[in-house]
Amino acid sequence: MSGPLPFLDLTAEGFSTRSPEVLAAREAHWCAQTPFGLAVLRHREAGQLLRDRRLRQGSHAWPETMGLTGSFARFWSDSVIGQEGAAHKALRLAAQTALAPNWIARLVPQFEATATRLAEALPDPCEFIADFTEPFAGRAITTLLGLPETEAEWIAQDAVRLGLAMGLDAKAHEQLFNSATDRLMDLARQMVARARKTPSDDYVTRLMAAGNQLSDQQILDLVVISIFGGVDTTRAQLGFALALLAEHPAQWIALRADPGLIPGAIEEAIRARPTTTWSTREATEDFELSGVPIPKGTTLHILAHATATDPRANTGWQFDVTVKRKAHFGFGGGAHHCLGQFVARTDMAAALRVLVGRFSEVAFAAQPEWLPETGNTSPARLPLRFTE
Repeated sequence: MSGPLPFLDLTAEGFSTRSPEVLAAREAHWCAQTPFGLAVLRHREAGQLLRDRRLRQGSHAWPETMGLTGSFARFWSDSVIGQEGAAHKALRLAAQTALAPNWIARLVPQFEATATRLAEALPDPCEFIADFTEPFAGRAITTLLGLPETEAEWIAQDAVRLGLAMGLDAKAHEQLFNSATDRLMDLARQMVARARKTPSDDYVTRLMAAGNQLSDQQILDLVVISIFGGVDTTRAQLGFALALLAEHPAQWIALRADPGLIPGAIEEAIRARPTTTWSTREATEDFELSGVPIPKGTTLHILAHATATDPRANTGWQFDVTVKRKAHFGFGGGAHHCLGQFVARTDMAAALRVLVGRFSEVAFAAQPEWLPETGNTSPARLPLRFTE
């Protein structure tokens, strides 16, 4: 493929990874130049790159790229995100063993009970992020950790603060997310001490058993990254799912008629409004893909929305919970596929089942507000009205 690559300025004020500018660039080429390397825009090349052994996780360098220092930068570079090879494999295996699907499935009744209590208490109208998704995500993580629900609010708030580190304005929030990292690390230490003294069937006990060759700090880092990913993803992605269903009322009716569509609806929401707008990889050697030379050290950002809605992969794309599509990359892929993706899919589906079963309609009560659509994004305010 010849000719110059299109350019996308990810740092421009108001830039959106779902913008017409991005979709036009996707039609022009499979990738685009950005201030931070290449943006990958098409489904085929994204799938190839996420499985390519000549790439490593690119987000390991994010704190350095943003000029971040302090406890978050240390935690991030030492965590599973920043590791490769045998160290990464050992961390990943421990977390995957602890988060076995059959164990997560046993937590579903607790997820549904939490969602039911929150749904029963929703005001009319509600601010769905504050009234439902944030408390639900916090209580889902306390269920995972074997902690009382009274701990959920502050844990959720600190997990959201960690998410500020992933935006292009991260430096402005450095004190907030460094303090949040310190508090969550202290919580992890307390849970590790508790698990040693009184083992139980909670995530930390399971993680310590599965990762008995890991250091104490590696266990602590895995606990904190699990809290961060578990809360922030569920909170934001569930909000986007309800916003999409409010925009498409016929899809809500379809889910009420056939709750078996709910897992697919979660996937469709991730395709249409991904909370993680891109996955990042870094070239560890020179190579070429589809006519584009990729020198060693190049950063590649796989744009989740552009690749998921690529007409070459999913013809006639529009939000539709009844259609089966090719896999999206909202949870990344390859060796660095999101560790908590099964937890997120399971708890979000449990919450959506409760809401669809209880309410006949959902609609916007006022204009929603959104965070910038770069890095990790979310509804900032989501005023909704539910009909019993």
